[in-house]
Amino acid sequence: MAFKPLHDRVLVRRVESEEKTKGGLIIPESAKEKPAEGEIVACGEGARKDSGELIEMAVKAGDRVLFGKWSGTEVSIEGEELLIMKESDILGVIA
Repeated sequence: MAFKPLHDRVLVRRVESEEKTKGGLIIPESAKEKPAEGEIVACGEGARKDSGELIEMAVKAGDRVLFGKWSGTEVSIEGEELLIMKESDILGVIA
């Protein structure tokens, strides 16, 4: 992929939600919510302090993360729907 986020931004691919509930009911496309879970595709270098010192990112490409429901900006890169968001929009890393 020919895209690299700048500063403290990350590029995230949403992880598709389940097609069925735990009870076995099939969820129609119109009732599905956009998942708030994704995989980091690419990361920027990190933010900078006022002194110019680099603050390294706490996440890296390949991490599975949770983020806020309205976080990020949706973009289409090479035909794939992705999100660009700040590292601070990420709620946590799934181990």
